Amino acid sequence: MSKEIDELIKIVARLRAPGGCPWDREQTHKSILSCLLDETYEFFEAVENDDVSGMREELGDLFLQVVLHSQMATEAGEYNIDDVAREINEKLIRRHPHVFGDVKVASTGEVLKNWEAIKKIEKQERKYLVDGIPDTLPALFRAEKIQSRVARVGFDWTDMRPVLDKVEEEFAEFRRALENNDQENAMEELGDILFALVNVGRHKNICAEDALRATVKKFARRFRYIEDAYNQSGKDIHKTTLEEMDKYWEESKKIVG
Repeated sequence: MSKEIDELIKIVARLRAPGGCPWDREQTHKSILSCLLDETYEFFEAVENDDVSGMREELGDLFLQVVLHSQMATEAGEYNIDDVAREINEKLIRRHPHVFGDVKVASTGEVLKNWEAIKKIEKQERKYLVDGIPDTLPALFRAEKIQSRVARVGFDWTDMRPVLDKVEEEFAEFRRALENNDQENAMEELGDILFALVNVGRHKNICAEDALRATVKKFARRFRYIEDAYNQSGKDIHKTTLEEMDKYWEESKKIVG
């Protein structure tokens, strides 16, 4: 273990010890879950922005979360950070028999197939195929993982036509629910549309989560342009018209993409 990592472990233990930081001492696995999510998404943003220094900083923040949770478990007599590292080391070796064993593979596809076969053996306690996919995942990402999981046993279309037809079918049902002012059914049908669209993306190797994130980022970039335009002109954006904002919106497409 490097000197720096050992020092971090000691710092966290000191923060959690009697006489340490009151805030750190009060925390539990559940109370700091949001911190883990925050740091994950901050690292995600740094990667998307090619921010190398930001990536380094956010990886440190993520590693702090690993050390904190491990320290809590150590205090409870459950496991320690060495156990965490040992478990992932063993898993990586076990799931890469083509590197650490005598299994031969000819492609990435074979590697993934072996990975899933080994994982299936390890997770035999699961009763259903869709078990083990956390409910807490972002919904679009979870939908794609569930679709991929059931596709392994052939529950999937083999060409795009029925995949696209399903989107049209669900949209028609959504439209009928809106026309009937059926709010509950409209919500269900909107979910079905999103699920069907995720399936379209999956069939074309497009991650729906990534696609929507990019679109939201694009929308925010364009709306910032609109706000800047109003600020520079001295106009109040709260006292304008949709038509005028739409003019700036079209302009933003050419200026900021």
